[in-house]
Amino acid sequence: MFNFGFSGFGGRIVLFEIMFSLVFVLVVGMFIAIAVKGILQWNKNNHSPKLTVPATVVAKRTNVSHHHHANTHHTTRSTTYYVTFQVDSGDRMELHMTGSEFGMLVEGDQGKLTFQGTRYLGFERNI
Repeated sequence: MFNFGFSGFGGRIVLFEIMFSLVFVLVVGMFIAIAVKGILQWNKNNHSPKLTVPATVVAKRTNVSHHHHANTHHTTRSTTYYVTFQVDSGDRMELHMTGSEFGMLVEGDQGKLTFQGTRYLGFERNI
């Protein structure tokens, strides 16, 4: 085992405490960074203009997450829905939406997309 200048059993305890503290700080730091990133994106979306542009649905995808609960042997699944729209300029944007909104769209649909930053607000299909 590595000594790192600590001797005996007490040195191993000190090393464990240091490593445990580092891991704890890293995990807490990651949670804080994720929360700050989400708040910044929310704020940016709120300050972005609401735009309505002609667009075409070019792709749909889902992301299914599985969460295993160790003590209860219970599994929880959650699905996140994304649709990629192409606007007249040729640019594409992938937007997150609810399952019911996702289910109403079909690849190839054309219409008017309303969004604010990265926030999906609606799609009105051409008749």
